[in-house]
Amino acid sequence: MALLHRATLRPTKLDLLATWLPGRPWYQGSAGAAVVSRGAYRFDDPAGAVGVETMLVGAADGPVHHVPLTYRDAPLDGADDSLLGTTEHSALGTRWVYDGCADPVYVAALAHAVLTGAGQAEQYFEVDGRREVREPTMTVAVTGAGHADVAPVGVVRQVVDGDDTVIVTDSVELVVVRRPVPAEPAGPTLLGRWDGQPTSIPLAYTRLA
Repeated sequence: MALLHRATLRPTKLDLLATWLPGRPWYQGSAGAAVVSRGAYRFDDPAGAVGVETMLVGAADGPVHHVPLTYRDAPLDGADDSLLGTTEHSALGTRWVYDGCADPVYVAALAHAVLTGAGQAEQYFEVDGRREVREPTMTVAVTGAGHADVAPVGVVRQVVDGDDTVIVTDSVELVVVRRPVPAEPAGPTLLGRWDGQPTSIPLAYTRLA
């Protein structure tokens, strides 16, 4: 389960994305255009230290982009090139926001979700000592799972950005689809559906190493 906080962020996640996205090779949109959210989902960090959220975003008149993010309370060693920036969280203080594809916590969570069929984490707030579930803004599902015997991801060896992002690890190769469109799943695949997208379409898939 993912614990959320009723808090403000300055700058907001969308502010950071509006600056960062135009420099990505897979982004289609005008520099300086406002970025809007279409939906989001989360994975759990088993250690409870890193926030793992994936957003579906884009310019109002452009395609939807699939953007995994991680939120940390300190810089991630060796990941300066993948830093979107920092934001001030009214409950948690300074948060370093990273492209999740370069963060081993996200990569391990994605591999686990896809290969075991675990899917997204339930989100909730703590309200007066009790849990209040937050309804998801999109749904995700997994097809072709059943590889729970694959070794957990230990090392991220390479991240290659193109039209999609390929993440090479010591046990599995992951492909994050950056501009999701309808397609037939091939192998273990994470599928998503959100408001305005009536059918589930591939968001990420695996290729066993």
